[in-house]
Amino acid sequence: MLEANHILLYVADARRSCSFYGALLGLQPVEAQDTFCMFRLPSGVMLGLWGAAGVQPAATPPGGFELGFAVAGGRAEVDAVHAQWQAQGIRVLQPPTAVDFGYTFTACDADGHRLRVYAPGA
Repeated sequence: MLEANHILLYVADARRSCSFYGALLGLQPVEAQDTFCMFRLPSGVMLGLWGAAGVQPAATPPGGFELGFAVAGGRAEVDAVHAQWQAQGIRVLQPPTAVDFGYTFTACDADGHRLRVYAPGA
């Protein structure tokens, strides 16, 4: 059985994205170069940011991906993260909203990758 152990986002500027995700996640990269950056998430999954111009075979345009961040603190934690990200100038695509699977908001990084924070069942 295969198990996914990393996620790669193709980005326009790997250094810019490395700074953004480092601040967002509160983590230091385990690897950082001009065209590539890698973070080890608390779950053990690796998050890589790869400059799209150097990807072989060529990558599709950036922006067609969503990272989900589940929180355990219910609506209050979703609202707190939303306020924090707004204060940091992160672009919000959808304000906190109740949906079928819980309470959520959606933001995006500079390449248009969607970032969803949600409290399941809230």
